[in-house]
Amino acid sequence: MLTKPQKRISKRGLTAWKISGAINSIFVLLVAGGVIALTLIFDWPIWIIGAALMFFAIYAYLFIMLIPTLRWKRWRYEVRENEIELQHGVFIIKRTLVPMIRVQHVDTQQGPILRKYRLATVTVSTAATIHEIPALDVEEAEELRFFISNLARVAVDDV
Repeated sequence: MLTKPQKRISKRGLTAWKISGAINSIFVLLVAGGVIALTLIFDWPIWIIGAALMFFAIYAYLFIMLIPTLRWKRWRYEVRENEIELQHGVFIIKRTLVPMIRVQHVDTQQGPILRKYRLATVTVSTAATIHEIPALDVEEAEELRFFISNLARVAVDDV
């Protein structure tokens, strides 16, 4: 029986996810501000202002503090000789095994927030799906990309 994956993603990934949540919260703040402005302009009931502010506060807490923290705690991965095991999820934990023989190619990706924190995402492509290992240190991501690529090449050669 396989044990759960042991490797974790970078702790700096938590900070990057929190910043991403804050950026997304700005859009919700703009919508809440619009609702407040409409309430004042059209003399709607005052409770709508409170509801808009409460909605924004709850949204901001969830997507800046709670969900990134839970996501980081649950994200684990392990690369073995014959498979890649991924475990992730916030409320529903999903465990995935990707057979090495199915791997077609491996990439690394970096957006501006990940680049600032020297992080990268490794994407593993099979014929049917793309699997990601997010928020790894850049050096670790590059090593992992080459390691998976070599294991996949060996798995195909063995067939």
